[in-house]
Amino acid sequence: MRRILGIALAVLLVGGVVAVILIGGTGTSEGTATKTVRGVIGSEKSEFFRDPDVVKALAAKGYTVKTETSGSWVMDQLALKEYDFAFPSSSEPADEIAAKAGVKGAQSAKPFFSPLVVIARANAARVLADNGLARMNGKNTGTLLMEPFLKAAGEDRTWQQLPGASAHAELTGTVFIKTSDPTTSNSGALFVGAASNVANNKTVVSDDAGIERTAPLLRKLISVQGSLEPSTDGPFRSFVSGSGEPLVLAYEAQVAALLMQKQATGEAASMVVLYPDTTVNSPHTFVPLGEKAKDLGTLLATDKRLRELAVRHGFRPQEGTAEFSAATTQYAGYLNPELTGIRQVSAPTVKVLTALAGRAKGGTP
Repeated sequence: MRRILGIALAVLLVGGVVAVILIGGTGTSEGTATKTVRGVIGSEKSEFFRDPDVVKALAAKGYTVKTETSGSWVMDQLALKEYDFAFPSSSEPADEIAAKAGVKGAQSAKPFFSPLVVIARANAARVLADNGLARMNGKNTGTLLMEPFLKAAGEDRTWQQLPGASAHAELTGTVFIKTSDPTTSNSGALFVGAASNVANNKTVVSDDAGIERTAPLLRKLISVQGSLEPSTDGPFRSFVSGSGEPLVLAYEAQVAALLMQKQATGEAASMVVLYPDTTVNSPHTFVPLGEKAKDLGTLLATDKRLRELAVRHGFRPQEGTAEFSAATTQYAGYLNPELTGIRQVSAPTVKVLTALAGRAKGGTP
């Protein structure tokens, strides 16, 4: 009996030692996540957070991150208490989210950013350039000249009215850029903000007079599109697949990621990336909504491996022009790493931009 008890005790002791080793390993191993956080993000960051290498890098720092997507400008309408963080695509909606969640003044972070671009079919870009609405800087890259383009939009210019377009059967109807819904999506809202700046004598719209002055043009930019999607993801994927409109608003990150992951095939390989010569900055802003995720934004901004992975997904780390340029050297024929010739302007206040977006969709004052 004593022998049996001795064996049993030995087994328990060995088991106990094994258990301690496993538990200790779980608590100290750099490769094992120790806490799970849940966040709501803009759809353009979905691929980043799903990347197995990102998952591994976050786990090494103690995080398992679960995400859901939402339009940046409607995140404040969600049940924010159900999330540990929100990660909209710019700082303007981030302020509203913090106020709604009751965490105003929380230490937010801006890990990376991505300028807006217009991706164009090669024929469309050439016609725009030949008619003074764009400037080609190479075979696959150029600049959208906002002032003449918006003038054409204000005049309801059609492709048929642009010399050279008749040679391309796909270029018909009113000339417009396919955007996302400016009342819900960050990219659509910031395009409205940039257009309003140009239409307001190159100054930020800040009052009712400015809203009234620019609203008719903004309405034309949006109403001509028909149905609007809630994020840039849908129009971008349609373009890449060979369908969709000849001019589509996107984030540079979407284009850069497509190129670096060697998925730009078919018509997408011949696309022209036009950088609007006036654009609004879009720093993706991390808002911690609770203690569990309070350090995650800073980690995304400062950790070397996570910065590398952000670049791989096309994002520009804050103060990381050199990192972005080095990673995209092979694709400089499409991109503008230094953002040369681009005027970056401030966005209107949330109140004004919300009013502009509403008026652009046909809302009343």
